[in-house]
Amino acid sequence: MNAELLIMFTLDCDRAYLYAHPERELTAEDLARCDEALARRATGVPAQYITGHQEFWGLDVIVSPAVLIPRPETEHVVEAVLELAKEDGRGRPSLHQLRIVDVGTGSGAIALALAKELPTAEIHATEISSAALEVARANAARHELTSRIEFHGTDLLDGLPTASFDIVVSNPPYVGEAEEDSVQLEVRKFEPRNAVFAGPTGVEVIERMIPQAREALAAGAWLVFEISGTIADRVRSLLSSWEEVEIRNDLQGIARVAIARKATSG
Repeated sequence: MNAELLIMFTLDCDRAYLYAHPERELTAEDLARCDEALARRATGVPAQYITGHQEFWGLDVIVSPAVLIPRPETEHVVEAVLELAKEDGRGRPSLHQLRIVDVGTGSGAIALALAKELPTAEIHATEISSAALEVARANAARHELTSRIEFHGTDLLDGLPTASFDIVVSNPPYVGEAEEDSVQLEVRKFEPRNAVFAGPTGVEVIERMIPQAREALAAGAWLVFEISGTIADRVRSLLSSWEEVEIRNDLQGIARVAIARKATSG
């Protein structure tokens, strides 16, 4: 946890206040709160779980140990969806209200960003964890987006109408259990395991999601989801029957986003 974030948390203030009041001294209560935060951080608890907040797409997102902490890399997924949404998700000028579903929404970060950027779109979000769904709903309420996002407590796309969405988007679990030793200790120890690890190989959740997305998408519509370089080749193989398959890299040159289009014939 850097010093600036720690002091902002201790004083319960934003960055603007912090820099506007450099003369403020810490009280005994402030120092006790600071010491407690440092002690928790020393055990490996992520700073975001201590402060309860993480910025994503310019939004202050509430986080708790019930949800994965949103990462900057996931903003590449949002960017890809917004590119597709310039038309209607199916390569045509937008003639109807765009329907998008965020699968496994967690904190709701992707759904919130899309609701913010696409004010006329109909946004849905699914989540199997009831605790995570509470966090996502709290975030929607906090940003006055409750009326814009319809939440569904379900596994992936179970129960959603078929052939009805223009874009299915997701940041699914994609780390294989065989890779566990290479994952940061604080991620392994504190973030929800079922939001990080997909199974032995890392593609187990994606293998289930792809056929469900095919059913949920209208003909010619798009699937966009986050991946890692470790599973990029297997993901490309799983998408072999889709059209216009693309794997995009993040700023570090690592495969990060998979994009595929459902065939126009079905």
